[in-house]
Amino acid sequence: MLNFGRSRNQSRAARATTMGGMDYADPKRKGNFVGKVFLAAALTTLCIIMIKQSPSLNSPSPFAVHEPGVTHVLVTGGAGYIGSHATLRLLKENYRVTIVDNLSRGNLGAIKVLQDLFPEPGRLQFIYADLGDPISVNKIFLENKFDAVMHFAAVAYVGESTGDPLKYYHNITSNTLLVLESMAKHDVKTLIYSSTCATYGEPEKMPITEETKQVPINPYGKAKKMAEDIILDFSKNSEMAVMILRYFNVIGSDPEGRLGEAPRPELREQGRISGACFDAARGIVPGIKVRGTDYKTADGTCVRDYIDVTDLVDAHVKALEKAQPSKVGFYNVGTGKGSSVKEFVEACKKATGVDIKVDYLPRRPGDYAEVYSDPTKIKHELNWTAKHTDLQQSLKVAWRWQKSHRDGYGVSNAVL
Repeated sequence: MLNFGRSRNQSRAARATTMGGMDYADPKRKGNFVGKVFLAAALTTLCIIMIKQSPSLNSPSPFAVHEPGVTHVLVTGGAGYIGSHATLRLLKENYRVTIVDNLSRGNLGAIKVLQDLFPEPGRLQFIYADLGDPISVNKIFLENKFDAVMHFAAVAYVGESTGDPLKYYHNITSNTLLVLESMAKHDVKTLIYSSTCATYGEPEKMPITEETKQVPINPYGKAKKMAEDIILDFSKNSEMAVMILRYFNVIGSDPEGRLGEAPRPELREQGRISGACFDAARGIVPGIKVRGTDYKTADGTCVRDYIDVTDLVDAHVKALEKAQPSKVGFYNVGTGKGSSVKEFVEACKKATGVDIKVDYLPRRPGDYAEVYSDPTKIKHELNWTAKHTDLQQSLKVAWRWQKSHRDGYGVSNAVL
């Protein structure tokens, strides 16, 4: 049984003294208490001094300051296929890069590859955020000092856009508006905008020049065209340097095998034809589906201009270097040569060494018969020319990555 009474063995000196209904502590105990308070205060002061003198806490993040001689580029959608390749190129060129991506289409594995390649402090940071959230977007621009933005982030499947158009207008048009507003608010001087040949629709005359009338025929192209219009209207009263790159069908992967294309399995039906060919070659799907054989082309299938991703990111870097304040540049990024879907499939068979089964199906809504570029303007003004124009070779490089990454990057996108 616990005894809450005073112990008879307790010495009088250790007991509290009672006077007039009040307890007075023994003076020695009071002295010990005061000493402990002074000791705690001294230790706290010492800790504060050490923390203030710590370089890691005393200095701001390198991403939060403008550093002379260093260009800090925000790459939206940098975990995606094109964005990750652009980030790799920028880092190789000694740019400082911040990637913002919500990983809805991108791959955390691509981020990890880039972080492993460039682990030095102040080179690369990744921010998990949704560009559709204005509070998050403003916070990103508030806490970082960007010199330029490469805006890749977007959903980008023609077929999906016809089935879910509102998603495309929100993701492409609205999100671009939020990015542009934050750029203006925080005085970011340069925008390189990732647009598409889908803004042209189905022109009557080939090849497509920058003066070709833009009449998009699907929500993807319309959403990109709207975003371009917003940028143009804003630029009329702004000193921002703007470059808009309208590119064609992207293929290939990093020649050194560090990055590749790894779309979500649930999007295979909507994805690029190269992904469909590789899935068929690997036996993931029984064959490739070619949609439409009655177009007014030489073999009845769609004709497209296939641009290697290595050439594409080179065009972005050149655009960044050539961007001028208060000016807007428009450029088609393509090879200037069209290849039919049938020709593409044959090239894929040779690149993979697999006799891929082909199923011919009716047309897909929103597709157009023939699209290829005239790259004269970008060659003249940016000194850019596509170098990787061998379709089979580009597919062979991409196939090497696919074979060695059967599960894509093999990394979960869970970041929280």
